[in-house]
Amino acid sequence: IITYGTMAGKSAIRDAGRVLQLPLSETDRVAKLVPDVKLNKLFAWSDKEMSENLNGDLLPLGKQLKELSNQNSLEAQVVNQARILEGSVRNTGIHACGVIITPDDITKFIPVSVAKDSDLYVTQFDNSVVESAGMLKMDFLGLKTLSIIKDAIAIVKARHGVEIDTDEIPLDDPKTFELYQRGETNGTFQFESPGMQKHLKALKPDKFADLIAMNALYRPGPLEYIPNFIARKHGTEEITYDLPEMEEYLAETYGITVYQEQVMLLSQSLAGFTKGEADVLRKAMGKKKRDVLDKMKPQFIDQGKERGHDEEKLNKIWKDWEAFAAYAFNKSHSTCYSVVAFHTGYLKANYPAEYMASVLTYNMNDIKKVTFFMEECKRMEIPVLGPDVNESQFKFTVNDEGAIRFGLGGMKGVGEGAVMAIVNERFENGSFNTFFDLLKRIDLRAVNKKTLESLALGGAFDNFPKVHRATFFSEGQDGKTFLERALRYAQMHKAQEESAQVSLFGESQEVDMPEPEVPVVQPWPRMFLLGKEKEVNGLYLSSHPLDDFKYEMDHVVTNRLSEFQMMERMNDFCVAGIISDALHLTARSGKPFGRFTIEDYSGKHEFALFGDDYLKFKSYIETNLLVLIRGKISRYTPRWEGATERIEAKISQVSLIQDVLERHARGVELQLAVQSVNPENIEAINAIINEYQGEKSLNLLIFDAENPKINLRMPRRSKAGIALHKQSLDALKALAFARMQLKAD
Repeated sequence: IITYGTMAGKSAIRDAGRVLQLPLSETDRVAKLVPDVKLNKLFAWSDKEMSENLNGDLLPLGKQLKELSNQNSLEAQVVNQARILEGSVRNTGIHACGVIITPDDITKFIPVSVAKDSDLYVTQFDNSVVESAGMLKMDFLGLKTLSIIKDAIAIVKARHGVEIDTDEIPLDDPKTFELYQRGETNGTFQFESPGMQKHLKALKPDKFADLIAMNALYRPGPLEYIPNFIARKHGTEEITYDLPEMEEYLAETYGITVYQEQVMLLSQSLAGFTKGEADVLRKAMGKKKRDVLDKMKPQFIDQGKERGHDEEKLNKIWKDWEAFAAYAFNKSHSTCYSVVAFHTGYLKANYPAEYMASVLTYNMNDIKKVTFFMEECKRMEIPVLGPDVNESQFKFTVNDEGAIRFGLGGMKGVGEGAVMAIVNERFENGSFNTFFDLLKRIDLRAVNKKTLESLALGGAFDNFPKVHRATFFSEGQDGKTFLERALRYAQMHKAQEESAQVSLFGESQEVDMPEPEVPVVQPWPRMFLLGKEKEVNGLYLSSHPLDDFKYEMDHVVTNRLSEFQMMERMNDFCVAGIISDALHLTARSGKPFGRFTIEDYSGKHEFALFGDDYLKFKSYIETNLLVLIRGKISRYTPRWEGATERIEAKISQVSLIQDVLERHARGVELQLAVQSVNPENIEAINAIINEYQGEKSLNLLIFDAENPKINLRMPRRSKAGIALHKQSLDALKALAFARMQLKAD
């Protein structure tokens, strides 16, 4: 089915500006004045109507655009020409999933054309016309979820020998309903948004019909009925019906009209509508055809009265249906989606590692989603291991220990052909014993130097003996890296193998070439290694840069970066992370400013620095720096009429995370039960203080578990106090008889 792209207001202004030769910067400025309203609608509004329909920052933009159109200028000509152009057909496209089926050659029924850049035939009637022409329109929607289910089932069969037929999955599986009741639906179909998870926890669904209803209700409009639906399910709100006859069709949704099918059945039951008339009513609701609804209302009232129903009640029911028309949803659609959703929930509840491996595979090209689902695996206590040429497949898989293994296809610079060359060789002839064994056995036309470098940087060779990541890039006296020398050795070995002649006595000559010597080099610094790992894999796998700063993250940091998604709920904040992107820019006014993105375990957030703040903190805007940031959430309302409140994060302090303990930690407290106070334990504490002397205080809190009122605080100092860093804190934390508490600002 063809689709017609029409000119919107902004694109009409840009096209008109190009033709009328208005400078690009001016055209862009005018286009940005257009609020999200059609130009002709905007210009038809009175000032009062404009104030009622445009909120916040949009109102002054709309006023400015109308004023501009009345001027004697080139900008005014552009705006007024754009008003004429708006709505014109600009281009054609193809409907995402609509297909027309005809009983004979389609050209006998409707005009067709050839799609752009394709041999596909498309209709010349668009979606709104083609059905009116009598054509059968079918929507065939491709769902990634079906591929996720298919792959998960294949992994389950390979690991457990269990064959799962999706048609046989029981829709009353207790473990699946427990998963929905806990709201642990990340990675499942249709039910994974935070809002839906909150409602599932409150609803506690225990039957499939509850999921069908939630699928239909969780959309703009019916969303407001969800609290009533939940309250009625749990008996905290009375279930009522306008007419007793309605209970038959509304009982499953606790008296709330949720589906179009319920309206169809009720119109037949209450007013004697035929099935055809009921279907016309459904279509009118689904497509919000007000004229059809207005025509059918008298018929519903009159025929309902003939059946003995009260006219006032019938009017109320119809009025409710008119409101329902704004969000009418059909149960068949919701049921189909809920079945697919239940299949994903069933697999996640019963085969969590296998299902999450499949989810990761089908999101491997979206690093943000991979990171999100890796966090979900961590929450589910499923280990996710880095890539390994002896265990990884192209896709994410599950190993014999139940851990998910990163797929080689998820690595940057490693193509599918190279991966399959490695995997197929391993499948046919067993695991690779050493790096040289790998090079001698694989097809080096499929696996080139660049691929090998990516595999090394991403950690896929980490389990080979005598090598680590720095080894492969260590340069010899000839200026070549070890990886280049090893690759050259493998190429010569293969060439010699192929040219080896059979001797006079029929024995093959053995190829005996000494392997290049493996250089002994220092491993890369951890931050450098992790940076390279992230470049190739898209995220940190072997560890995280913040892992070395556990005490700072646990005792000083107060917020996670993911909380900035709900910034309106925050006040003061203290976050820490690694700067992954940094920009030093200049505004049109000529003043410098900066933007940088910081990442922690939970997510990322972009901060901006202007004016004095930029000058004060610009030295910290540098990629790969680990920083701690303090600040507060600023709220203000612009002065123009109708403006809404703006919320932004204002930074007050930036420091390197390496300096946090020195700058923000006041000291440390050791909590000991009175029974643990003995010469041996005191001596152990003294030994740590003597080894790590510094300026910070150490306090002992001695308590009696049997008498909570007795607490004795004792400052315990050596002459110079104690130094606070990872080693000293690890030593104090390791004391079996005491609990350590870091005291920080």
